[in-house]
Amino acid sequence: MQRAGWLLIAALLAGCTTSPTGRQQFMLVSPDATISMAQTAYMDTLRQFARRGKLMNDPRLAERMARITGRLATVAVQEYPHTARWEWSVALVDDATVLNAWAMAGGRMAVFRGLIEKLSLSDDEIAHIMGHEIAHAIANHHAERMSMVLARNLAVSVVKQNTEEDSQAAPIANAVATVALTLPNSRSGEEEADKLGMRMATRAGYDPQAAVTLWQKMAQHNGPRPPEFLSTHPDPASRIAALSTLVDEVQHLRPAVPPEPYRVRIYAEH
Repeated sequence: MQRAGWLLIAALLAGCTTSPTGRQQFMLVSPDATISMAQTAYMDTLRQFARRGKLMNDPRLAERMARITGRLATVAVQEYPHTARWEWSVALVDDATVLNAWAMAGGRMAVFRGLIEKLSLSDDEIAHIMGHEIAHAIANHHAERMSMVLARNLAVSVVKQNTEEDSQAAPIANAVATVALTLPNSRSGEEEADKLGMRMATRAGYDPQAAVTLWQKMAQHNGPRPPEFLSTHPDPASRIAALSTLVDEVQHLRPAVPPEPYRVRIYAEH
């Protein structure tokens, strides 16, 4: 067997860890390395937003996001103490056409104006979508996805070295690896982030039912979706049904007094 083949086998044997929900994860890239790379990527992204005039000047939204994500960060630090070392931050992106929010490894987040305005999101709904994105970071999904890309590239390299028809084998190997590795694990990651995010938002004092209304709004806006089997995200109907069953499960986690917000840096236009 070629050297690349042995490298692939060694990687597959050595790269297993466990997520916060007990799910087995394939990990070739360490969470610390992912956080370091995310720091550079985040600052580059912020500079691009600034050059394009896409950072918002909205003190009310800045205060709102600092409060919501601050309460989520408080819960995260309580449950996962290593996140106290994260550089918690949110960029306010002035783009009314984009319905999106994300969190990179290390607690570096962004929210787009279109998401909040077009869906008329309440604080509780914002808490659930940001909790979902933070959950991706806590569960090391970014490192997991990067690891899958490395494994896929190794698999393609093995096929190339062990076949005479490289030009045909590489695309086939790439497609097989994508379906076998990336899609199923990405969907598992989305479901895991839904559960972790819902618990986190509820412990931060937000209504768990808002997770359901959030995705109902998303489903109504998104329109037709591809078949669930080939989607990296759960089908909206399946997602809403799954979240609905969790509402009563997590309701007892909601505190009588919400936690004090952790310090979160807001990146906006000055």
